[in-house]
Amino acid sequence: MMTKADVTEMIMEKKRAGGTTWAEIANMAGLGEVFVTSACLGMNSLPRDVAEKVATGLGLPQEAAVVLAEYPKKMFDQAVPTDPCIYRLYEIVGVYGETMKELIQEKGGDGIMSAIDFDMQIEKIPNEKGDRIEVTMSGKFLPYRSW
Repeated sequence: MMTKADVTEMIMEKKRAGGTTWAEIANMAGLGEVFVTSACLGMNSLPRDVAEKVATGLGLPQEAAVVLAEYPKKMFDQAVPTDPCIYRLYEIVGVYGETMKELIQEKGGDGIMSAIDFDMQIEKIPNEKGDRIEVTMSGKFLPYRSW
């Protein structure tokens, strides 16, 4: 029985062997690059028809499409990450997390930004002082309710 980790490994091998990019895989899927990448890494699921397009486009077995469409557990390591890129994002949340919470609640009220009704783009922006990475996140505001 194939697991999400197995499918991720197969996708990574296809990327290495063929030089395929996440943008190209997202194009096969007809969905956003960030979401498709996340699904291929096992943290989201693709609709079955989309999963079949990705599996076919990458030359994966049919079972891979079934696994890509399965609901994920969304579990991740709770330890502080040591990969420099991931650690810096963790550091940003550590330094600016409370600030983000304060500003979200000041502007929206007592609630949170959804990561379910959510969108994110990551772009490389040329800059004379050194290229920049721009991360744009947009999540539905979910107010807490009194009951």
